[in-house]
Amino acid sequence: MPRAAEPLPLDKAAARRIWLRAQRLDSRAPFGEGAAAVAAAVDHLGYVQIDTINVIERCHHHILFSRIPDYRRADLKQAQSTDKSVFEYWTHALSYIPSKDIGFFLPAMRAHRRDGHQWYASVTPADTRKVMRLLRAGPLTIRDIDDDVLTEKEHLWQSRKPSKRALQLAFYGGVATISERNGMLKTYDLMARHFGWETPPKPASAAAVTGYLLDRALRSQGVVSLDSICYLDAPSKAAVRRLIEARVRRKELVPLALEGAGKQEHWARPEVLEPAGDADAGLVHILSPFDPLIIQRKRTELFFGYGHRFEAYVPKAKRLFGYFALPVLVGDDIVAAIDLKTDRQNRKLLMQKWTWVGNGKKPAARKELKRRIEEELDRFERFQLAD
Repeated sequence: MPRAAEPLPLDKAAARRIWLRAQRLDSRAPFGEGAAAVAAAVDHLGYVQIDTINVIERCHHHILFSRIPDYRRADLKQAQSTDKSVFEYWTHALSYIPSKDIGFFLPAMRAHRRDGHQWYASVTPADTRKVMRLLRAGPLTIRDIDDDVLTEKEHLWQSRKPSKRALQLAFYGGVATISERNGMLKTYDLMARHFGWETPPKPASAAAVTGYLLDRALRSQGVVSLDSICYLDAPSKAAVRRLIEARVRRKELVPLALEGAGKQEHWARPEVLEPAGDADAGLVHILSPFDPLIIQRKRTELFFGYGHRFEAYVPKAKRLFGYFALPVLVGDDIVAAIDLKTDRQNRKLLMQKWTWVGNGKKPAARKELKRRIEEELDRFERFQLAD
């Protein structure tokens, strides 16, 4: 039996550089501009999380702005509704996903059609027939349905409207898709009509879905672990591990001993370990707490030594960083967490709290860091207040 490959040591500084390169946060405009840039960014990252909180701009717009300096909200709308290069579905959360990857999500949609969805078990056949009759007539929003008799919620995020639950079940089952968003108001359409399919794409096999999960993580994370590949998806870990082991045997992946990771295993493609061109050390990014660099809290702390706290649901007296703190990345270091709020009525960005972290705690570095961050805050404010 061949000996297992000896893990290659990797220090945190190198790991950070690899991850930032994979996330395209080490160059100024890696995807270009316009709707094509949105499609390219979503394609490279694999998905962009959607969230409803709008203390500042919602996270799907914020994540794209962090990688597309000239990003406009209309660019995402065009990508979704006109170009149809991205669509919405569930990853670890509701997300924008490249439309070319839809085959990898069709098995989950088919399973929901067959087995239902635990969040929408109360949807009745009558609810479904009503919604399907309306959908066949054309795209609709929940505001177009005004004859519902409201019912009690079965979980916190569920609607009291039976028709909305039926629409959402049709969405998870892949019968309907979200063809447009205006703010958080969703327009639903039949999936086949939205995409103009004569013949729908084929669902990917289980093996192909496993390969997709691994390749997506390798592309957008650079250095991966089972936890980072299968974030909030523990059932996929066994199949992903088998695929990793096969690729290690073929020398397509290198096992790594990441500094500070203890027994947690990591892997990377050999080419990402090669020296790359210099990153733009002058970049400053004010990141969303839902950014791919931040959302996996344990991974962020391992790579950056920064433990982010999302405190919107934490009692005010117990908050350390603030209600909606945003990590600030300067070069390859997270140096601050700033709690911001957009005052849309008076058209300004309000600073609620500024907390230095990491190297930002060093007094000698603060003056220059503060200058650079405030320059980026000016640009960030313009983005927040733009139409």
